[in-house]
Amino acid sequence: MWEYEPPLRDMRFVIDNVLQAPASWAAMPAFADLDGDTAAQVLQEAGRFAKEVLLPINSPADLQGCRWQDGAVSTPDGYRAAYAAFCEGGWPALACDPAWDGQGLPQLLNAAFYEMLTGCNHAWAMYPGLAHGAYECLKAHATPELQETYLRKIVSGEYLATMGLTESHAGSDLGLLRTRAQPVGDMGPGAEVRISGNKIFISGGDQDLTENIVHLVLARLPDAPAGSRGLSLFLVPHILPDGSRNGVGCDGIEKKMGIKGSATCVLSFEAATGWLIGEPNRGLNAMFVMMNAARLQVGMQGLGHLELSSQNALRYAQERQQSRVRSRPDGQPASAADPIALHPAMRRTLLSLKAMTEGLRVLSYWTGVQLDESEQHPDDARRRSAGARVALLTPIVKAYLTHHGHYGANAALQIWGGHGYVHEYGIEQSVRDSRIAMIYEGTNEIQAIDLLQRKVLTPEGGLAPALLDLLAELRADANAAAALPALAAQAATLTQSIQAFEDATRALAAGALQDPEWPLRIADDYLHAAGLLLMGWAWLRSARTVLQLPASEQADPWYAAKLDTCRYGMEWLLPELALRLQRVSTRQAALPWLPSC
Repeated sequence: MWEYEPPLRDMRFVIDNVLQAPASWAAMPAFADLDGDTAAQVLQEAGRFAKEVLLPINSPADLQGCRWQDGAVSTPDGYRAAYAAFCEGGWPALACDPAWDGQGLPQLLNAAFYEMLTGCNHAWAMYPGLAHGAYECLKAHATPELQETYLRKIVSGEYLATMGLTESHAGSDLGLLRTRAQPVGDMGPGAEVRISGNKIFISGGDQDLTENIVHLVLARLPDAPAGSRGLSLFLVPHILPDGSRNGVGCDGIEKKMGIKGSATCVLSFEAATGWLIGEPNRGLNAMFVMMNAARLQVGMQGLGHLELSSQNALRYAQERQQSRVRSRPDGQPASAADPIALHPAMRRTLLSLKAMTEGLRVLSYWTGVQLDESEQHPDDARRRSAGARVALLTPIVKAYLTHHGHYGANAALQIWGGHGYVHEYGIEQSVRDSRIAMIYEGTNEIQAIDLLQRKVLTPEGGLAPALLDLLAELRADANAAAALPALAAQAATLTQSIQAFEDATRALAAGALQDPEWPLRIADDYLHAAGLLLMGWAWLRSARTVLQLPASEQADPWYAAKLDTCRYGMEWLLPELALRLQRVSTRQAALPWLPSC
């Protein structure tokens, strides 16, 4: 029942035309030989792998789940073969440095790849999903000796990795972590320690896909400062370099609402051997390299679910006939029953899914372009500017995409009616699987607070330069669209929205000096306002791109649908921005305390 067609045409339209990524690659020596056709071939093969290898085992694995017996995890049938094919195809090395046997392709292509992987099989994709972040962390902070021992193994896929943060009593408050690290000798770079403690919710903490697992674990050294400032990061392998088993055990796996094929483990560390990554008591500084990579990838999980839910909802709505509509497209004869895709309520849902999918693809891929420039552009100022843009967009991509990945799948389920509640149709699994992405790698509420307090507002009551630079670029795009008569009205709407967003942000910044809790009360509204504004920009930029194509190409119905999507998004979805900004800019009374507090 659950089908998938890789959205290769839209991917190429966004990459080549809307974002003009090949021109950006040409300015970076690392990608100078990469063109749009080669990138398209990579994504075509990636889509084939996702569709032909991962999608068929998605539903059976959801029913079978993982098994834990005698301290070891067995993954669902088909997972090991799929992972072997993944490694044989060289996919783990896609965006890794050739110096470590990587393929050296852009982060943008890796993001598009993971959109397809997680859409087709979110649970399976959890296993390789953290490996790239671990690679980035070790490449940036590990000693040369640790890099030589582990990096190539991760790049090849021979080893997988985990992120050992969460403890049962701490949740998102990492400052409460209790796991301990006892030094063996001096605490110089790469110092050896013994790790003792417990971690929960560790994705892939044990599995049967690889011979070794590299755990990156946050723990406290003796006499470390209290709170998050006292955390250090350690590499703790399942199997030690001499081939012996380390003191890492799996005490069980969680029975979860979704992603049942992903082993979410409880791990115990009993004097496990580990080595320091980065500097003592600066573990979060090193770990954030991995966490930020993971947050962008989690955003792609949301987009993957939204794409697949939208595709299948449209297919079902075009096939399912029920009741007669009052009006139908010109030339379509009346019948005893019409496809539900013609009914206004269904059209609204389907158009909303389409508009959000296309807009979010532009936003997330644009973030990928910025990420590549922040790492590879030869101009230092350009790298810094792109890095600031990525830092600003990361919480939006993580939270806004996962929100719409879940709530979009939830809305799509309504298209099926009662059938959507049945496992064999596929959509109910997507609703369950997509929900976790709003929670892990920093809940969406935490992302909203991070956006406002760390990325937007300054301590003096002003606005961060990265935000002002972003708004200036959005204005420039709106002005370019205004030069096209067909888009003049939508461009004016976007220009007004940008100004309203800036005004509301300035009012909030000034008010926060008198009421420090104000940003915390409306952070979620602010993040959604930012997401909506960026959707308006994405729709308008896509429409402008279509209208700048040769007239012969514009006649293609596919491009006409792009213009319809822009109009629908601007007229039906963007108006929500006004409500969000009203909450942001108006100082509401303090939230009441609950009776039991």
